[in-house]
Amino acid sequence: MVKAKAVSQKCGMKSERLGLPEVVWAEELAKLSWALAHPARVRIVQLLLNRTACMCGEIVEEMPLAQSTVSQHLKILKEAGLVQGEIDGPRVCYCINKASMKKLKKWIASL
Repeated sequence: MVKAKAVSQKCGMKSERLGLPEVVWAEELAKLSWALAHPARVRIVQLLLNRTACMCGEIVEEMPLAQSTVSQHLKILKEAGLVQGEIDGPRVCYCINKASMKKLKKWIASL
């Protein structure tokens, strides 16, 4: 069996002065990223991106999770500002916070 030789990538030899992002920018990106740090929350965001709005029950139907677990994930997404919830009688209608999603996409693209 022939082993492939690993190709190592060298870092630049010259030390460059790097600018760090503003503290607020970094904190907001970390907050939004943490909210997406669970596969269920990523799936919920994907679901909401493909719809204009969604009731919690509709989200539960799409997920292999208990209603209480989905509600907890929605709470985390809402606290981070990625999702908005509007009370519609006894139910809550959820949608993506487009301004937060736009910021998140911009910040991730700039990394």
